[in-house]
Amino acid sequence: MLLIAQLMVILDITAVNIALPSLASDLNLTGSSISWTITSYSLIFGSLLLFGGRAADLLGRRRNVPDRPRHLHRILVRLRAGRHRRCSLRRSSGPGSRRRDALPGRARDHHVRIPGQPAGEGARRLGAVGGAGAAIGVLVGGVPTEFTDWQMIFYVNLPVAAALAIAALKVIPADTKKPRWRGLDLRGAVLATTSLGAIVFAITQAEGAGWTSVQTHLFGLGGLGGLAVFAALERRTDTPLLRIERLADRAVGGGLFLMLAAAGSIFGLFLLSSLYLQNVLGWGPLSTGLAFIPLALAAGVGAHASGHIVSKRGVRGPLAGAFLVAATGMTLLAHVGEDGSYLRDVLPGMLVAGLGLGVAVVSVSIAILTGAREEDTGMISGLNSTGHEVGGTVGIAIFSTIAAGSGAIAGPQAASGIAHAFIAAGVLASVASLVALAVLPHARHFVPKMRLNPTAMPTH
Repeated sequence: MLLIAQLMVILDITAVNIALPSLASDLNLTGSSISWTITSYSLIFGSLLLFGGRAADLLGRRRNVPDRPRHLHRILVRLRAGRHRRCSLRRSSGPGSRRRDALPGRARDHHVRIPGQPAGEGARRLGAVGGAGAAIGVLVGGVPTEFTDWQMIFYVNLPVAAALAIAALKVIPADTKKPRWRGLDLRGAVLATTSLGAIVFAITQAEGAGWTSVQTHLFGLGGLGGLAVFAALERRTDTPLLRIERLADRAVGGGLFLMLAAAGSIFGLFLLSSLYLQNVLGWGPLSTGLAFIPLALAAGVGAHASGHIVSKRGVRGPLAGAFLVAATGMTLLAHVGEDGSYLRDVLPGMLVAGLGLGVAVVSVSIAILTGAREEDTGMISGLNSTGHEVGGTVGIAIFSTIAAGSGAIAGPQAASGIAHAFIAAGVLASVASLVALAVLPHARHFVPKMRLNPTAMPTH
């Protein structure tokens, strides 16, 4: 059931990226509005994941108390389904829970490794789902957009959400402990979401307002100040959304930065490639969706292989190498031009970057989640998921702004801006490779710790 829920997330990301050029044309969106359209959803979703993870720790996953929400997971799935239905009807525009309960009794109670379950097995399974979901998502986005209407992509997850809501009642064990309602940090959730929103809004609107404008400085600096206040308040809260001191752990703090970089790179890779194929080369949504299948498969292969690599080599070396491979792929893609070719200019870079980022995303998740304490597993899982979504949001905001810097986001003249955005993505991946070497723990310290924690399973 968790894998199917993960599939919903991947379908969202890839389907919207394929449909975005058609959506923008239909709604007459400009460059900055295109960026804000896709980032606004992932920003809110990602910012609330930290709150959702902490709520799972305090309230439990499923309750049998009639006057309380019976099932946190079911509520979230229904909210997600409702959001899809509203998106499908819209015609105008404007600017985990922890995995411990899935383990058998002794393993769950004593937090030990399941015999026969290799370290990182959950990561490999979720990585395979990610690759399969991306492959399905590009078709889900391409087929309806090509033959019917882009709005149809928002109906796809409705039956999946309904099936998950029903299955959750039967699959997820009921909690026995009483929920702790007073511990929910609503103030922190509002402050974190608002601050991140201000930063992303400043980036996405900087092209039109100007990077030195009052608006950009007001929202950007205000958002950074809000995050500083959030950190200060969380240190004085009894049950915070995020225990700031946990970021001092090299695997957690360094892993969070690397998750931001990895997610920003892979979100940007999908977006920029889609814009190039459709807006520069003139491909349709369906052919663009089919062109993304090799990328999805390469990312899936990398994600599946990462569990084997990390279980033997730790996260430091594999992540440094994975980001270096991703940087190579982005460099290849930076050669796209007005008269480019998919086979010559796009596919090689897609395969190389996808393979490297597939390894990176899963490996970073293992780094963050390994060593999570029993009482903080939901919080750390929420931090991991938040880093993924917020990183993707910021990546889209930055790379789309660079791509639009040439003055056009459509037509042959857009190739120059897209190439510059790929160069920026390559620089980001190179910096992330150096950070991995400098910050993450050595394998001799990390691998034994990981083998004692079978719940180190990423949610993205």
